[in-house]
Amino acid sequence: MKNTSPLLRSVVVACLLLTMALLANAQKLPLKKEILQRMTLANDYFMAKWPDTGKEIVTNKTRPSHIWTRAVYYEGLMALYETDKQKRYYDYAVDWGMKHNWGMRSGIKTRNADDQCCGQTYIDLYLIDRQPQRIHDIKASIDSMVASPKVDDWNWIDALQMAMPVFAKLGVIYKNPAYFEKMYQIYMYSKTKHGGQGLYNPKDGLWWRDKDFVPPYKEPNGEDCYWSRGNGWVVAALVKVLEIMPKDAPHRAEYQQTYLAMMKALAPLQRPDGYWNVSLHDPTNFGGKEMTGTALFVYGMAWGMRNGLLDKKVYAPIVAKGWNAMATESVDTDGRLGWVQGTGKEPKEGQPVTFTSKPDFEDYGLGCFLLAGAEVYKLK
Repeated sequence: MKNTSPLLRSVVVACLLLTMALLANAQKLPLKKEILQRMTLANDYFMAKWPDTGKEIVTNKTRPSHIWTRAVYYEGLMALYETDKQKRYYDYAVDWGMKHNWGMRSGIKTRNADDQCCGQTYIDLYLIDRQPQRIHDIKASIDSMVASPKVDDWNWIDALQMAMPVFAKLGVIYKNPAYFEKMYQIYMYSKTKHGGQGLYNPKDGLWWRDKDFVPPYKEPNGEDCYWSRGNGWVVAALVKVLEIMPKDAPHRAEYQQTYLAMMKALAPLQRPDGYWNVSLHDPTNFGGKEMTGTALFVYGMAWGMRNGLLDKKVYAPIVAKGWNAMATESVDTDGRLGWVQGTGKEPKEGQPVTFTSKPDFEDYGLGCFLLAGAEVYKLK
């Protein structure tokens, strides 16, 4: 810069200082009130758009509003309610349960984790107000699984998040280790049996979404296919189970060990902008910002730091960068969420994912965002 003018030098220096300041701020969490403001804005948008909690969801076909996508939203809403106990949040969740008679899409006999996901919120609401009907159907469904020798139900990794917390909650409420044991058996079958040798790759510390992605399946760059949101679901499952179960519960060490391995694997995969790619080991396969997987990873890492399992020096900048990216780039001025990949099972689903693209379902993305926000809020 020796031969440049003083004015140009001052402009360059100012730009460098601004860049350094922005980078530094990206690695610091905002104030608690700012975190809550972004959560509230996004949730208010959704509640205003869906005033009738029982209204069916219409995409390529009509579905009831207690399917897994909406159930994940209510997981996030309950996390927001725990953070900011506004009665309207509780009433909105209760109304949802009542509109569906506290039942599941396929009834009591279902073994489908997606259908059982609504039970997480039903149980949370039961713990606030112990009305028997709130827990009756979900307990009956899980009890039938506990009594059955079948253990191969969760053949896709999303199922771990949808169902494992239900088993864990019931185990605590009824002080019955049979729920913990059955959950472990089905989980371990997914981890070590499905797809031939299991859906978890201990070498990489990540999970294949289902048997369709177990090698020899490869991504375009020759790497294994590890779908971001799918691994995010596993992170959420492990975090919730560890949060719910007693410290001396059976098999807790297995869940914690796998959680820590995943955290170690995910940390270096974060993009410079704070997001994670939809394909964790192939940034060229529909690479770009994606909010849902990012939110679930931020949720898991924030929980780990808060519970003393992760080194804050290592993970605090990662969490801050991830949250700040979502809070500033994914939330529109009206609260609508962008950069949300649609439903599916792999990187190509719902593409292209952009700020203005609309996923086929808009509810689960908000649920992921609220789960992340609630944990980040607790860190402050």
